[in-house]
Amino acid sequence: MPAPGPAEPVTTIETRSLGTGFRRRHVTMLAISGAIGAGLFVGTGAGIKTAGPGILLSYVVAGLLMVLVMRMLGEMAAAEPSSGSFSVYAEKALGRWAGFTVGWLYWSLLVVVVAAEATAAAGIANGLLPVVPQWTWVLLFMAVLTVVNLFAVRSFGEFEFWFGAIKVTAVVGFLVLGTLAVFGILPGTSPVGLDNLTGHGGFLPNGLQGVLTGLLAVAFSFGGMELVTIAAAESDDPAGSIRRTTRTVIVRLLLFYIGSVALMVLLLPWESASANTSPFVTILEQIGVPSAALMMSFVVLTSLLSALNANLYGASRMVFSLAARGEAPRAMLKLSGAGVPRTAVLASVAFGFVAVLLNFLAPEHVLPFLLNAIGANILLVWIFVAVSQLRLRKAAERDGTAADLPVRMWGFPWLSWVALLAMAGVLILMWTDADARTQLFTSGGVAVLIVVISLLRRRPRR
Repeated sequence: MPAPGPAEPVTTIETRSLGTGFRRRHVTMLAISGAIGAGLFVGTGAGIKTAGPGILLSYVVAGLLMVLVMRMLGEMAAAEPSSGSFSVYAEKALGRWAGFTVGWLYWSLLVVVVAAEATAAAGIANGLLPVVPQWTWVLLFMAVLTVVNLFAVRSFGEFEFWFGAIKVTAVVGFLVLGTLAVFGILPGTSPVGLDNLTGHGGFLPNGLQGVLTGLLAVAFSFGGMELVTIAAAESDDPAGSIRRTTRTVIVRLLLFYIGSVALMVLLLPWESASANTSPFVTILEQIGVPSAALMMSFVVLTSLLSALNANLYGASRMVFSLAARGEAPRAMLKLSGAGVPRTAVLASVAFGFVAVLLNFLAPEHVLPFLLNAIGANILLVWIFVAVSQLRLRKAAERDGTAADLPVRMWGFPWLSWVALLAMAGVLILMWTDADARTQLFTSGGVAVLIVVISLLRRRPRR
C-alpha cells in the first residue's frame, strides 16, 4: 500500500535481516498462544458473575470487533509484511510520530504483560509448591523463557508450538466433555436443557447494563492475535502466512472463547460463578473428572507461560523494527548468527526481572499494580490499526492498486468505521466505570507522553 500523504518512507530492513525459520503452524500457534491465557481459564468467572448468561453477548460483540480489527490488520500486513506490523502501517498512514507512538505503546504494553504473566504463573506455582517463594518462581520463569527467545527462530517456534498445544488441547477437551454433558451422554449426567439460560432471573438478570459491564471484562480477552502479523515476517512466505493464518486463527479463537462460555452458562447457574474460581474447574468437577482443580492449575500455569513466551517474542520484534526505522537505539539491531535480535530480547525482558524484586518486596500487590498499569493500551493500538487501514486503503484506491491487495477488508469503508466507532464506545464505557477509568487515565497518560517525546525528537534544532 502506498503512503497516503507526506509520511516519510518506511524502511523494511527488519524483514530482510531477521531469520525466516517459522512454518505456518508455528505462526498459527503463536497467535493462538498469545490470545488464550488466564482471561479465558479464570477471568470468565468474573464476567459470568457480572452479566449472567448475557455474558455470551459480551463475548460475541468483543469477538466480532476483533474479527474486524484482524481483517483490517491482515489487509495491510499481507500487502507489506513487516515485523513492525501496525507500527509500520501507522507510520505510512499518519507520519513518523504515529509509528513511533504505536510502536512504543505496544512495546510498553507487552513488557508489562510479560511481568504480569510471570507473576500470575508464579502465584499458581507457589500454591502448588509453597516451599518455593513466589519471587523465585518469577526468576526461574523469566530466566528459562529468556533463553528460549535467544534460540534460532525455528527452535523458538517449535517450543512455542508444543507449549501452546497443551492449552489448546485442554480447551478442545473441555468443549468435547462439556458438549457431552449438555446432552446427558456422559455417565451420571442428564440433558440440561435451557434452565440455566432462562431461569435464575432470565438471560439478562442484570439487564443490558450487565452486558455492557461484562464487555469491559472481556473486551481485551482477544488481545494477542495481532502477533500473527509480527511473526509472519519471519516465515518463508510472509504474505501467504498472513492470508491463511488470520482467517484460521479468527475462527478457532471464536470457537474456543464463545464455545467455552456457551457451555459454562448452559451447565452452571450464573449465581454460582465466582471471580476467584475457574468455571472450567467447577464444571469438570461437576461432571466427575478426577483432580480437575489440579489439572486446571497445570493448564493455566502452562497457558500463562506460553502467553509470556509469545509476548516476549512480540516485544523484541517490535523494538527491533523501531530501531530499524531510527526510532529506538541502534544497539537493538544487533543480530545473532541465526538472525535473532538478542539485544532487543534482553531489553524486552528487563522489566520482567524487575518484577522479581517487586515480588520479593510485596508479592500480594504486584499483580494488581501491573494490571492497572497496562490499562487500555491494546485498545489504543487497535484504534491506530483502524485509522491506518482507512487511510492506506483510500490511498490504494486512488492509485488504482486496491484491486491487487491479497487480503481486502469487507464492506470498506463502512465496516472499518463500525469497528472504529465500536472501539470509541468501549472507551466511553471505560470512562463510566470507576475501576476502568483509572486504567484509561494510565493508558492515556502513557500515550500522551510517547507522543510528546516523538514530537520533541523531531523538533528542528539550531
